[in-house]
Amino acid sequence: MRFFKIVSVIIVLLAGAYSLSMYYFVDESKSFQLEKEVDYPIDKVFHQFNNLQNFTRWNNFFTSSKTIDIDYYTPYEGNGSAISYVDPKNDTDGEMFIRYENPNKTLKYQLFEDRNENPTLVNIKFKPVSAEKTKIIWYVHTPKLSVLSRVQNFWTEDRFTENIDKSMVNLKNVLGNKVEKDKQMATIKYDSLMVENEEAKLVLGINVSASNKKDALYRNIVMNYSKVYNYVTMDLGKKDDEFGYPILITDADNYKDNEVSYFLGIPLSKKIGFSDNNFNFRSISPTQNYIMYYKGPYSGRIKAIQQLIQKAKKDEMRFGDIRQTFIERPIEGQEVNMKLSLSVFK
Repeated sequence: MRFFKIVSVIIVLLAGAYSLSMYYFVDESKSFQLEKEVDYPIDKVFHQFNNLQNFTRWNNFFTSSKTIDIDYYTPYEGNGSAISYVDPKNDTDGEMFIRYENPNKTLKYQLFEDRNENPTLVNIKFKPVSAEKTKIIWYVHTPKLSVLSRVQNFWTEDRFTENIDKSMVNLKNVLGNKVEKDKQMATIKYDSLMVENEEAKLVLGINVSASNKKDALYRNIVMNYSKVYNYVTMDLGKKDDEFGYPILITDADNYKDNEVSYFLGIPLSKKIGFSDNNFNFRSISPTQNYIMYYKGPYSGRIKAIQQLIQKAKKDEMRFGDIRQTFIERPIEGQEVNMKLSLSVFK
């Protein structure tokens, strides 16, 4: 009996010492700031923060869990927009609000986590460093915690910083694909032969052999594009801003064959694990290309391909595969909008 009394006294003393140390030496709330820079203009960066549907696509707090369920509330953008979320696997839920917006300058968020009635306040300032670079500054103020819960403040800043570091990687990938698509659309000149240096790409897709009779090849491409797109977006959970335009890779002159073999895939920023053996990654090395943009019936691409091949032969260049990049998704019965790229070398 005496032993239990001694243990009880020790526990009381330790609890008291813990409470006193938390009360006197640990703040009831925590304030800190964090700065990052991204190599994209302020108007494109800001839109990824003031639109919560965009925000949840790259912020690691939301993307790191496959079981999180998010509801969006109107307005979906700017002051007054809000979301609520539930993550049953991690046993968390909460609500997030945009309480103030000064376009391209400032945003103020409130985040209510679990059953805490006091929000985490996050103010973000955006400053243009140059026409193509933006500084993002987070000012974070955590809610007041009870004496027994204040130990959490020891790792709050580290946890927030880690989340931002991972989020910035995701944001750069999203903006990179979005800016690349915008630039590509803005510079299109149809039926003009041009020279382009293409950077390396990593493409996830499938290998296919299909009949080349009448419209059979294009129908097959449409069907397999849907397979790849659905796998990337539904099975792998990627959003449209996270990947590039679909690419079909095939021999340059196989349009004359009765059967065509091709690889059809979607560019991703990095390799990821997956279990479906029908899909595989293909790396595209940096190349110099003769290119033409074409819009019309899929069968009409042959004339453009012939022009590219003739140009390569005239310049005494050897050539490799032809790449068909679909600027607009292929749809059966509709015209295609694509870039044809013939890789050339001495």
